[in-house]
Amino acid sequence: MADQTHVLFVEDDDVIREATQLALERDGFMVTAMPDGLSGLEAFRADRPDIALLDVMVPGLDGVSLCRRIRDESTVPVIMLSARADSIDVVLGLEAGADDYVTKPFDGAVLVARIRAVLRRFGHAGGGDRAEDSAATAGGVLTFGDLEIDTEGMEVRRAGQPVALTPTEMRLLLEFSSAPGTVLSRDKLLERVWDYGWGGDTRVVDVHVQRLRTKIGQDRIETVRGFGYKLKA
Repeated sequence: MADQTHVLFVEDDDVIREATQLALERDGFMVTAMPDGLSGLEAFRADRPDIALLDVMVPGLDGVSLCRRIRDESTVPVIMLSARADSIDVVLGLEAGADDYVTKPFDGAVLVARIRAVLRRFGHAGGGDRAEDSAATAGGVLTFGDLEIDTEGMEVRRAGQPVALTPTEMRLLLEFSSAPGTVLSRDKLLERVWDYGWGGDTRVVDVHVQRLRTKIGQDRIETVRGFGYKLKA
């Protein structure tokens, strides 16, 4: 990368923390590693990293709570790390505002690939951006009932009031708005929004759709059972 990407890594296991930090640094990342949630929050506020990797089970302030605190202050991308593929851990992390998650133990190359995929979505790294390309061709302001989407200014309003979306939520909405009334499968959304060329956990899509619904209206995005979701035209 031309500019070094700053990663905040919060992990209480000394061996995992040190080994992962070294692996990330070898791949060109600058890493601030912290052993607990409170020191992680302090480091986030002091350094404003480009991305945060948060283990779910850390002392002081657990990873989910730390994610909520970060999300209250910033839209910086967050990846949760969990020792289990447990539904509760995954869903709690995503509902707290995380953009993705990785299950431990993880392969270093896989973790780096997931970090870079998230950073591409947030504009921190090079590569194509399908959602933004779709928006650019649409141009102007799209209107769906009381929902207005400014695809050039990247702003959303509902009943005239601004709606605060994370970059991932915005990309998801842009995908829906580029093809209103068209059913988009979870796999297609994983590929286009999360940049998963190898497949992924569809719970990531489901939780983000639910989060988006709470902001733009529960009935605006329709579930088509067995197929996926569509934006009501």
